[in-house]
Amino acid sequence: MKQLTVISGKGGTGKTTLTSAFAALAENATIADCDVDAANMHLLLQPEIIKTYDFTALPTANIHLEQCTGCGICVDNCRFGAIKEGFEIDPYICEGCGVCEYVCPANAVTMEYNKCGEAYESKTRFGPLIHAKLGIGEEAGGKLVTLVREIAEEVGPKNNCDTIIIDGPPGTGCSVIAALTGVDIALVVTEPTVAGIHDLKRVMEVTEHFEIPSLVCINKSDINDNKRREIEKFCTQKGIKIAGEIPYDTTPTEAMVEGKTIVEYTDNSFAKCVIEVWEEVKEEMQS
Repeated sequence: MKQLTVISGKGGTGKTTLTSAFAALAENATIADCDVDAANMHLLLQPEIIKTYDFTALPTANIHLEQCTGCGICVDNCRFGAIKEGFEIDPYICEGCGVCEYVCPANAVTMEYNKCGEAYESKTRFGPLIHAKLGIGEEAGGKLVTLVREIAEEVGPKNNCDTIIIDGPPGTGCSVIAALTGVDIALVVTEPTVAGIHDLKRVMEVTEHFEIPSLVCINKSDINDNKRREIEKFCTQKGIKIAGEIPYDTTPTEAMVEGKTIVEYTDNSFAKCVIEVWEEVKEEMQS
């Protein structure tokens, strides 16, 4: 199966708008929402959950008070200050390092894995959707992204899908790397602003490092001609193909309110530009 990841150096560039439209345009695709910290693909695709997977990532210390002698060695050695009065562990502070378990002379501390999120296998009007929810304040989002992709790679062939379309998280962190690793192509969505250009350059460093072939889409391309030309110049210098330029339009917001993808909602110039971008991406994936 071919795998496409849609990413952006910053939030709010229109990444999910494009990804959901690609899901509507693709014929045999599995969709994976890997923006696990702020997943919103389900708002447009209205999935029916058919299977839920519990997610556990990092262990948390647990002090068994019936064995604890109150010596305080664990408190002295916890650099995160996670052990509170009465030798209770604050799970939101504990980093799961295991030092308290190691130094406890009474063997009263154990490291235990707790549920910190869920992944879902769902069906939608466009095919399978794999999505997830990371618990509030939880870490290891990259591991949850990996789980989402593993499920998608398992579910795709069972549903005769030939493509996995991944809605990646913004930025350049662990979750982005997990969403990018091993894919066939990345589409980087940017916008002609100072922040957009700065973060485009940062995320392109990530795709270059992992040797992921990349395309760029300039969304809201008509809001600043000077910055648009700056993006075009950067892409030319780097030998990066621009898959398309999409003008600013309010119809994506209107489509979201209706719970529809942009290509379902309208056939205006914005939607036509999105379709052209998809055709460019599809051609690159097949080459």
